[in-house]
Amino acid sequence: MVGGPQFTPAGPEARYEVFHTDCPARNVVDHVTSRWGIWILISLRSTDLRFYELRESIHGISEKMLAQSLRTLVRDGLVWREVEPTTPPQVTYGLTDFGRDLGEPLEELFDRITRQLPPLQAD
Repeated sequence: MVGGPQFTPAGPEARYEVFHTDCPARNVVDHVTSRWGIWILISLRSTDLRFYELRESIHGISEKMLAQSLRTLVRDGLVWREVEPTTPPQVTYGLTDFGRDLGEPLEELFDRITRQLPPLQAD
């Protein structure tokens, strides 16, 4: 996409222009920072999980939203998916190198937030 409005040379490395509406990097940012995408990446940081383990680790997510979000993150190259040919099939998800790289600053962000929040008040 060199030369297009969504791709801008910047110094020795060319970078995507994320403020352009057609930028592919913008889509990935939207998926990572979506309501469930960020929680999926954080949940998979420590270990690979099966679908139902992942659903149980993220309180409030429906099966439908988990499946849709996982499909998107797999398509973006952040999450890998492995199907074991059993009856019923067992599907395991984990982070790719790209997903692990993006998950690291997210985990640091959550650590900073939880360290700075005031203590919970008893009702």
